[in-house]
Amino acid sequence: MADITSIEWTESTWNPVTGCTKISAGCANCYAERMARRLRAMGQRNYRNGFQVTTHAHALELPLRWTHPRRIFVNSMSDLFHEDIPEDFIRSVFDVMRRAHWHTFQVLTKRSGRLATLGANIEWPTNVWAGVSVENAVVLDRVCDLRSLDGPAVKFLSVEPLLGSLGDLDLDQINWVIVGGESGPGARPMAIEWVRPIRDACQAKRVPFFFKQWGGANRKLTGRVLDGELWSESPKDHDTLLAKSAC
Repeated sequence: MADITSIEWTESTWNPVTGCTKISAGCANCYAERMARRLRAMGQRNYRNGFQVTTHAHALELPLRWTHPRRIFVNSMSDLFHEDIPEDFIRSVFDVMRRAHWHTFQVLTKRSGRLATLGANIEWPTNVWAGVSVENAVVLDRVCDLRSLDGPAVKFLSVEPLLGSLGDLDLDQINWVIVGGESGPGARPMAIEWVRPIRDACQAKRVPFFFKQWGGANRKLTGRVLDGELWSESPKDHDTLLAKSAC
């Protein structure tokens, strides 16, 4: 259900919910769906329903058992703001994140409308970051929804898989941007001409930029070097502030 992960921009994953449904182009080759099928075939009880949205109350308090502070990607195998997840359960997830104040939680969603509506009525702890996935210019309204939230201390964009140009990306009130190409079977290519303007916009606005991967059928072969450099920036200043406030 959780623990150490190979995802470059986080340290652990926590999945109090599993399963999701496709809503946009970025979902076409969903890695979580492939993984859920494998885990179901292996007999993992949390994936007994395959990739149907399923809540796991028994996994809610897992972060409270981890005493060492870490960055935790919430629901790497689902979407916390999926319409099939009851509001009460979402509030229970936030309650755990609030209690586990020594961790930093990264909540990422494609359901930015529900994020904006429900998130406006939730008290956001300082250790909970809010992010939206943006794969092309068609879904840039998700950034507007994220920007409308007053609560999160850090707002971030996961531009992965990047499937087209985002044009003149407005980074007002955005604190971090992650960019990556699609990987795995049927991976769609990512053009460098789509990536550079995002990096340049981040540099112009002094927004941390993290380039995760070029992707492809074998992402290890294509690597994560952009114009001769590794880009691994993150909101470290916020981590430092959080650590001091917890003392």
